[in-house]
This record gives sequence, C-alpha cells and structure tokens, in this order.
Amino acid sequence: MECYTWNSGSGVSQCQYKSQCPTQVTLRKVNQDQDMAMFLLVSCFALVASTLGCGVPAIKPQVSGYNKIVNGQNAVSGSWPWQVSLQDGRGFHFCGGSLINQYWVVTAAHCRVSAQTHRVILGEHDRQSNSEQIQVKSIYRAITHPYYNAQNFNNDITLLKLSSPVQMTSRVSPVCLASSSTNIPAGTRCVTTGWGKTGQTSTPRYLQQTALPLLSPAQCKQHWGNKISEAMICAGASGVSSCQGDSGGPLVCQNSGVWSLVGIVSWGTPNCNVYSPAVYSRVSYLRSWVDQTVASN
Repeated sequence: MECYTWNSGSGVSQCQYKSQCPTQVTLRKVNQDQDMAMFLLVSCFALVASTLGCGVPAIKPQVSGYNKIVNGQNAVSGSWPWQVSLQDGRGFHFCGGSLINQYWVVTAAHCRVSAQTHRVILGEHDRQSNSEQIQVKSIYRAITHPYYNAQNFNNDITLLKLSSPVQMTSRVSPVCLASSSTNIPAGTRCVTTGWGKTGQTSTPRYLQQTALPLLSPAQCKQHWGNKISEAMICAGASGVSSCQGDSGGPLVCQNSGVWSLVGIVSWGTPNCNVYSPAVYSRVSYLRSWVDQTVASN
C-alpha cells in the first residue's frame, strides 16, 4: 500500500508517490484485520501531513504580547521554518523571504534580488553561528510581478526559483499561502519575523518576531490615504513595527493550528515609527499570479 504526502507547491495540495515520502508504510493484506489496516493508513497520512504539511512548524513558536521587532523579541530557534535570509556574496543580509515549496521562495520586488549575485539561506536563526545546519541555495530565476510599480510599491512581490530543491527538515519547511478568498478580520493578531533593524542603526543577531494586529482597509487608508491599493494590507500601529532588513519577509496568521502567509513586508515610515501601520503586499490578492507563475515555470 502506498503512503502519500502532500506538497504545498503553489499552495495547492498535490499527491506524490511513496518514493518521495520520508516515512513509508507497507501493509500486508490481512483479510481478517481490515480495521488495523485502515488505522495504519490513516496514521501514515497523519504522520506525513505533520512532517511535510505547510504552515505547521515542527518546533512550536512562542509568541507573547505585542513586542516589536524594533527593540523586539528573539524567536525560538527553528520555530519559523519558512523564514529565509537573502544575502549577497559577502554574507550581508539585505532582505527576508518565505519558503512556499521545495523550489520556490516569495519575497518583495523592491528587494531587487539578482539570481547572479544573491543567495537564499534557510534554517538560520543565529547569524553569528557557524554550527547551525543551514542550507545555502543559489537562485535559478527571479520573477517579479509584471505590474510592480517601484514608485508606489504596488504589486510588490517577486518569486525566486531555486537552482536545487530544499531538503525539508524540522527547521526548514514551507508556509501555506492565503487563498484568493481569504478575508481575515481586522484586529486579528498575526506575526511578522525578520533580522531587520531593531533601532535606528542596530541589527539583531537572532531572528526577531512580533505579534501585531491587522488593520481594515479603511483604517489603513485613514493613515496612508490613496497610497493604499487592493494589493496591500496593513498591520501594527500599536507600538509594533517591521523595519529595514525585514523587507520581503512574512506576515503570517494562524488558523486551526496552521500558519498562512497573509502579507509580505513592503513599506512604511522611513524611521520605522511603531505608531504608524506597516504596509505589506496582500498575498490573497496576488495569489492567482503566484499560482500561475509557479505552474508555468
């Protein structure tokens, strides 16, 4: 009997053969014990879903209060397994991103990622450590949204296809993507993560996290006016904020124990004012482009 696993490629579940399943279960035909066979089959599905399913960290995050990335809170090592660091050839971190399947990472277009000179680091927590089991991936292709506007950051999204597949581990696994129909109520507490500035000049050694509330489009426009488009979503404005270096990183919300990518860190005030809402690319609005791009490449 074949044990199947689910791959979050393009955010759509796809069935894969047992050769790609990390844990395979072969059941002998025992006519007198069909119930046991069914139990083992269900167990196989549950095991694989928990190990390879999107949005379910093997290491549980611990998020308390509304701490800010600016003067923020260290994340539990490995608890945000989709978080990636985008670095240049010298190892300088300039943007974040999110793993969405074994070949693809999503980030912000304004990060201006170059497939020739930049690389993707997965599984990192302590940027000064030489002992972490990180994965370093070169980029095969960077695909920016065709209607990205560098002046107003509309459609601020780029997909990175990796040159080789990521090895899924307890510290490296994909996030789910918000569906096109996702509509999360204002006030919902979500989480953003990154190694961006924690002050005017300082950058953190450890991955930072913060919980912050989503704002409604009306609330967002009250602050930013007509700068806000359908492709954007706001969060924060309550003493919390993302900052430079967090760009391209995730804004994730949890539902029934599963984390979904709702936003991509895009823009805000130049000084990372924690009482002004930060603006993120709205994944639900951009989801169809992501699906089409991944499917055709």
